[in-house]
Amino acid sequence: MAHELYTRTNQKLYFAGLALEAWRQAEEGRAMNAQALIQAEREAALFHLYGGLLGLCHEIAGYYRLAEINVPRVELVLTKAVLDAAPSPELAELVELAQQPETWLAQLVAAYAALFQPPQAPKKAKVDPTLPLIESLSLDEDEPPLARLLLEDWRQQLKVLALRFRESLSEC
Repeated sequence: MAHELYTRTNQKLYFAGLALEAWRQAEEGRAMNAQALIQAEREAALFHLYGGLLGLCHEIAGYYRLAEINVPRVELVLTKAVLDAAPSPELAELVELAQQPETWLAQLVAAYAALFQPPQAPKKAKVDPTLPLIESLSLDEDEPPLARLLLEDWRQQLKVLALRFRESLSEC
């Protein structure tokens, strides 16, 4: 493999695609461990999407010769301080996307960070023993796990962003 920065981004996007395909197959299959396979592929896809985003950050840092070329985490690059130190349109767009929680990029970074959180027991409502006939419901249920199509959408968004950035980063 060539030692160009873009190759790592491409590789991570490809690996994410493989994980998403394996996830689809696990959903369609009737294996005894289908739920475990789905969870494993969900985490693998998130891992590679995050790696693809980090690779894109490395591409930008390499092009502009930023000190952040070797950072191990996206969160260390996509900050206002880094942008202020070395302004670039690509980095500005990524920082803006990362700082708005409703964007796909911010959701991707948050979902990746959630992989490292310990499991938490579900919250249970206190039940009044004097009212045994009333059923209490919790309105703050756990969020459903990320959908495969959502991660595929994030992958496509990241691909489009990388291709668009590369067009502007090339020295023609």
